[in-house]
Amino acid sequence: MQIKEQLYEGKAKKVFRTDDPELLVVSYKDDATAFNGLKKGMIAGKGVINNRMSNLLMQRLEKCGIPTHFVKQLSERETVVKRVSIVPLEVIVRNIAAGSFSQRYGVKEGERLAAPTIEFSYKNDELGDPLINDHHAISLGLASADEIETIKKYAFAVNEQLKVFWAKCGVTLVDFKLEFGRLSDGTIVLADEISPDTCRFWDSSTGEKLDKDRFRRDMGGVEDAYTEIMQRLTNHL
Repeated sequence: MQIKEQLYEGKAKKVFRTDDPELLVVSYKDDATAFNGLKKGMIAGKGVINNRMSNLLMQRLEKCGIPTHFVKQLSERETVVKRVSIVPLEVIVRNIAAGSFSQRYGVKEGERLAAPTIEFSYKNDELGDPLINDHHAISLGLASADEIETIKKYAFAVNEQLKVFWAKCGVTLVDFKLEFGRLSDGTIVLADEISPDTCRFWDSSTGEKLDKDRFRRDMGGVEDAYTEIMQRLTNHL
């Protein structure tokens, strides 16, 4: 397989075409952004950690019956993935109130929710990724009703699998963002990444934040937090 020209560069990754029309190469960067790109910076080694963590977790989820875009890791920062058409929805699953959820609904950060909940936001930087519901997504042609149900099913299944795994690592999975894509035959698969950039990880004993909130909130120790969460993952595989 040969890597061809760059197709796209986003906030955290670059995407390259290959000589196989069904495969792409994703390269993870150390660039960090928050608040829809208003805050920018760099987290040394982040790309290496996010690449490896995403790949390990996606392989684990594949074994549990959740299809993903993962094919194989090429290097510390590069991974071969199946080419997908991204469904323009950010899918947020929450177990504990935190961040914007706490602000919107007046729920104290750290309060466990009565049941896991799911939110959709429309992937549109110009609009600020607004929250939308199922009916909005269907009416706007972003996804069909069947696709929405499939995405929900997979998202909650991811949550159940990862909550148990991270608990064994001494980590509470507070919330996380997923993205899904369509393969050329229309099959919905998990795409993008699962990492400290897209998940809130709290130490189960101390509540210490081991994720990108340390960058968002200028808490310091960002690189150490990413290294710590990666170490816990590899220690429990």
